[in-house]
Amino acid sequence: MSPLSKGASTAPVAGNAVAIKNFAFSPTTLKVKAGTTVTWTNQDTDAHTVTSSGAGGPLHSAALTTHATYSYRFTKPGTYAYLCTIHPFMTATVEVTR
Repeated sequence: MSPLSKGASTAPVAGNAVAIKNFAFSPTTLKVKAGTTVTWTNQDTDAHTVTSSGAGGPLHSAALTTHATYSYRFTKPGTYAYLCTIHPFMTATVEVTR
């Protein structure tokens, strides 16, 4: 097992892109600085959404078809949990720092 693959699935990842593939968000935890625009891209053949968990969250995409994208600019630090409303078992988090 290479050092990069050990624990890679749960460790927070820096960047600004989330892939939606195999009925999962990848990475499941993304760390960004405030002011970063994150873009989700659906790589599945099924439609998916990017929707904040709980009421009042900022993420509300339409159903994303294959290769469709959704972007959101995070301006305030915090932890933003989200899911796919079509497939609620698909969950992930964006952690925003200053």
